Amino acid sequence: MDVKAIERLIKISQEHPLMPETYIPWHEEPKAEEIFLPEVLTSLQGLDIYNTLTPAQKLELGRHELVQVIASYAWGECLFCLFMTRHMLTLPQDHVEHRFLRRELIEEFRHQEMFMQAITKIGGNPLPQTRMHKFIGEFSNKYLPADYLFMGSVSVELVTDVYGNHARRNPQVYQVLRKMFDLHNIEEGRHILFTKALLERYSSKAGYIKRTMYSYVILMNIYFIRTMYVKKEIFERIGIEDPGQVYNLAFNNFKQKFADNCLDDIIEFIDSWKGFNRATRWAWRRVLGANV
Repeated sequence: MDVKAIERLIKISQEHPLMPETYIPWHEEPKAEEIFLPEVLTSLQGLDIYNTLTPAQKLELGRHELVQVIASYAWGECLFCLFMTRHMLTLPQDHVEHRFLRRELIEEFRHQEMFMQAITKIGGNPLPQTRMHKFIGEFSNKYLPADYLFMGSVSVELVTDVYGNHARRNPQVYQVLRKMFDLHNIEEGRHILFTKALLERYSSKAGYIKRTMYSYVILMNIYFIRTMYVKKEIFERIGIEDPGQVYNLAFNNFKQKFADNCLDDIIEFIDSWKGFNRATRWAWRRVLGANV
């Protein structure tokens, strides 16, 4: 790793921290013309039923689905913090990587608090994980080696960053949310140097079998996170008739929209270390509809 570059990033983090308490205008209330989630990322947009919704229902759909996205963001940060803690324990405390990771952990915990504050600000109530979600999360946290946990964490970050980029670049989105995603984007940009160096370290040592296993771990993490976004209970909350049937339509619609809008960066990431092969390509096409 470039020691001088890491030392510079440590200094920036110490001397110029971005504090959510002051960077984000929490006092601002949503304006009448502002939305919570760009329409292109909502589960019903593109279906005939979307055109039957009232403006209030469309706004509420975006609000509830954004809450699920932010909650998954926070989950992804927790997962990455677990990996970083494991990795730090293998390093001397005065090692430059250890010192950098201490600063990154501080920032990641601030992000988690920021995400939950945003959920509270927009009156959100995240739906709990299913038993299967909980089992997969607990299993991966307890039993996966650090390098597998790293791959899963990075993939979740890449996918959820797509939402952040859409939101922060859309002037219609509520200002508090745009600033929140903007802050996260800036600080994650500082972390990318370390992430790329560690990725190169892991992937350079991985043979065909390990690359295949990495690919499947990432695939299941993305499927895990995607299925947290679209929930039948959301359609019940916004007053849609026959929410079960609408959920089935939304699930299939969102699978295609997710493949079209959210997988480019993750496909490029996996392709960079040759994670697509005969054993994995079919699963990516089948499970996520990926064009690989």
